[in-house]
Amino acid sequence: MNQWEGLDRRKFPRVNYPCLIVLRHDGEATGEVLLTHTENVGIGGVCVTLKKELRMFSPVELELDLLDLGNHVKCKGKVVWNIRRTSTSKNKPLFFDVGIEFDSLDKKEQQRLEEIVKRLASAGAQTPYT
Repeated sequence: MNQWEGLDRRKFPRVNYPCLIVLRHDGEATGEVLLTHTENVGIGGVCVTLKKELRMFSPVELELDLLDLGNHVKCKGKVVWNIRRTSTSKNKPLFFDVGIEFDSLDKKEQQRLEEIVKRLASAGAQTPYT
């Protein structure tokens, strides 16, 4: 059994969709701003790659560029898991994969995201962990 088989309990399917993301953590407008990209995205949350670990259940503010020519999606979320990549990983060693669950995603933005996820899932972009 790999590490993910015991950890993956997602409510929503995720698709490989590398979007740009601005992440502000510590739950404040003055919190540290991290620029990164998504590993995958779903209507319930995202997985991002970071150079540092974020505390479990810590609040974050997200600004997600879905690369669909629409406005950036802005919402609040919380860290629900994080895993440090192994040093033997060829791609981005010693980085962290961090799972963030959306807390307050506007209904209109949720529908927009759902359309993208459905389109990509039907095209075969669904992650192997769903």
